[in-house]
Amino acid sequence: MVIIDGNNLLHAIYKTAGDSESISDVGLCRIVSRFLGLTGEKGEIIFDGSGPPDKSGFDNVANLEVSFSGLGCDTDTVIEDKIRASTAPRSLTIVSSDRRLRKAASARKAISVKSESFWIDLQRQLNRKAAVKEPAEKRQGISDSETKQWLDFFGLEQ
Repeated sequence: MVIIDGNNLLHAIYKTAGDSESISDVGLCRIVSRFLGLTGEKGEIIFDGSGPPDKSGFDNVANLEVSFSGLGCDTDTVIEDKIRASTAPRSLTIVSSDRRLRKAASARKAISVKSESFWIDLQRQLNRKAAVKEPAEKRQGISDSETKQWLDFFGLEQ
């Protein structure tokens, strides 16, 4: 399970890409969803505050649960509580560059990844071209009728 500090990741993206490639929270969720689909993992992204009044943009985001910390709490506290409450903390990957969260993850032996590193890996994975599938004939050989056609073509006997 990947738990992401949404605002921290957005900040890392702005810092890395500059303002020219700004991304919205909804856009980020869709990109992370595609990445998690490729890696076969499930994730949760948490943003500070109560979020936008209309949260319908976050609907239909596969592999990723989107939540907000609420007005009286911050994302770091929510993620720390999730790390503390986890019965299998070693299966968690915490994505944040905040020292506080990295320390909490380390204390429970969870994996901690800086936001910048996560974003670079995510982009690399999404930009990787899918391998071209080999034709079945390459492994199985050609059929008897195709063999006969080639033998006839070259004037050879079987």
